[in-house]
Amino acid sequence: MSTSVMSRTPAAAVPVDHRQLQVNQAAIVALVVIGFVAGNGVGAVLTAVTGLSLATGALRPGSGPFQVLYRRVLRPAGLRPDVHTGDPAPHRFAALMGSGVLLVAALLLGLGADISGWGLVFIVVALALVNLLFGFCAGCFLYLQLGRLRAHEGMS
Repeated sequence: MSTSVMSRTPAAAVPVDHRQLQVNQAAIVALVVIGFVAGNGVGAVLTAVTGLSLATGALRPGSGPFQVLYRRVLRPAGLRPDVHTGDPAPHRFAALMGSGVLLVAALLLGLGADISGWGLVFIVVALALVNLLFGFCAGCFLYLQLGRLRAHEGMS
């Protein structure tokens, strides 16, 4: 399996624990909402921490703080895995996209651009909630569409 986030050839199907993805999404929502309620200083820090956590988990699968929390605390406490065979690359791509947006938002919040910063944060929160509640991953969809576009352009 390729370790690149967006490889040219599809990765082999491997077990993907969707419960772990849900923990990521719930953590995104919880941390940034706590940050919003706490105010811009804390909000900027929690937004940055959330973005860095997503990036860590995407770039080094299994090592992101939310992934470690799930594996070492929540699963042993009784949260059951929901494993499906699939390609983890779209999920890593989505996490990197969310991470990038959250890190830009944290920077904006730190610079005092509150409306822009919180606007970006709540776009990520809305997309995380859509995925958590309805199972639609917008970042995964974008990944697949970009792959189709690249394949189509390769045919030309």
